[in-house]
Amino acid sequence: MDPWRSAQDVLRCDLCETPVPPYYCDLCSINLCKKCAGEHLLDEAKEHKVVPIKQRRFTSSFPKCPKHSTKHCELHCEQCDVAICVQCASDTKHRGHEFVDMVKALHTKKEVLRRDFQELEKLIYPKYQEIASDIPIQKADLKKNSQQLTTAIIKHGEDLQKEIETIIKTLKSNLDEMDSKHLDLLNKQEGEIKQRINDIEQSMATLKTLIDSSDVSLVSTYKSRNAEFRRLPPKLKVSLPNFTPQKINTEQFYKQFGSLSALLVSKEAQSLESPEAVAHSDRPMLDEPKTLVAIDTGYGYLASVCCLSDDKIWHSGTDKVMKLYSLKGELQKSINTKSVNWPSDIAVTRNGDLVYADYLDGSLNLVKNEQIQEVVKVQGWKPRYVCSTTSGDLLAVMINDKEDQAKVVRYSGNKEKQSIQFNGEGQPLFSSGRHTKYINENKNLDICVADYAAGSVVVVNRAGKLRFTYKGHSSAAKKSFQPRGITSDSQSRILTADCENDCIHILDQDGQFLRYIDNCDLHGPWGLCVDSKDNLFVAEYETSKLKQIQYYT
Repeated sequence: MDPWRSAQDVLRCDLCETPVPPYYCDLCSINLCKKCAGEHLLDEAKEHKVVPIKQRRFTSSFPKCPKHSTKHCELHCEQCDVAICVQCASDTKHRGHEFVDMVKALHTKKEVLRRDFQELEKLIYPKYQEIASDIPIQKADLKKNSQQLTTAIIKHGEDLQKEIETIIKTLKSNLDEMDSKHLDLLNKQEGEIKQRINDIEQSMATLKTLIDSSDVSLVSTYKSRNAEFRRLPPKLKVSLPNFTPQKINTEQFYKQFGSLSALLVSKEAQSLESPEAVAHSDRPMLDEPKTLVAIDTGYGYLASVCCLSDDKIWHSGTDKVMKLYSLKGELQKSINTKSVNWPSDIAVTRNGDLVYADYLDGSLNLVKNEQIQEVVKVQGWKPRYVCSTTSGDLLAVMINDKEDQAKVVRYSGNKEKQSIQFNGEGQPLFSSGRHTKYINENKNLDICVADYAAGSVVVVNRAGKLRFTYKGHSSAAKKSFQPRGITSDSQSRILTADCENDCIHILDQDGQFLRYIDNCDLHGPWGLCVDSKDNLFVAEYETSKLKQIQYYT
């Protein structure tokens, strides 16, 4: 039973314990009988406010005024949004402000609390319960899917094993058949030679008898067979069968066996007003990509582009000036390299700073607040191309001083974290020489290099293990595939510039060709980048034009 509602809990005077007191002092927060109320008012040591108990203001629950210790905050200042006492209301600090009775303010606040509680109880809390209840279902789906995939992988492996066993059985059968033919030949020859040896032995015995014989008639009838025996039987020359196993190419074997699609995890925005997903979805590509903007940058040759934002693009070409243009073609900023060299490549960090590679100077440089800081300079190697990663690291294509080796190096600040140069068999991943090798990190953290001299796009995973090599697609090919710039979009699709064939190749994240962009009047596409909306920016080397192309719906 609630003690506050119990019939046994009789209200009493706080001074003399008289039951059912008719009065209450709002300022002292005590119940008073009629006698004590009169005496209480005679106390001049402090102010009192005695009212009928039904009119009490419940000031006991009001906060005490921090400025006036004997007062309770009975008012609420609307402008300052604070509780104040009556004496504070006359302060110059609150002059001209609107005051609300604390009881009224309390009621208003309780209405807010009540609405909040109702929203939590009726809308928000059930929604969270619904979300929480969905997680075990997802876990069960995860387990079920994993079991199904495991079963499928094992079955496929068993099917392959059966195929291998069939191949082994066939090869053994072929070998047995060849052995049988060979053995038949050897047995036949062995029989013939044994017969000839028997004939020779008989001739030798006959000759021995005749040599010792005096029978003229017998000797005179002798006919020599030596001429016959001199014709030796042909020697069988047999080339024994060999088994030449095909070299197991682990990468190709994995591809032939099959692969798992990538685990795609995205956060789906939810709202109580509109529960449908608003996350970035896999939008279809346009049947006919279209050029939205074409800007003449004024470079002699335009080589590299990178997005600072959706409407501001950094450019660099074959001079020492790096320029920032708006999509309206307005020059926003120009930065000169520290040296007289032109930058071999540029990139924008996740903090919005510009990075450029100075190949001739052998340095990677950061432009921060228009001040240039040298980040990397090593002995024996020079950075040629560069990109910034989602983790804030820099990836640089490095060429050695002899220009007969190339590698990709990951830098965190000025410290080398990773070097990628060889495949699992110790062979170089990238062609030698200083030919263009633009680099980009895909959204799935793969490292993609457009290797012009090798005529291929080389993609390794974050650990540096080769995932695939793309050698172009036959349907394009007026000329050989020699990629220049490379970039990737929000769907982890890889885009690379085919300068020789005036088009852009679009691949999925596993290197499968999807389509070309070849209808936007491209002339020697070179550097590439995409903005946050997956619009593609293409630098045309010889025309020095920057084109913005829309290829998604």
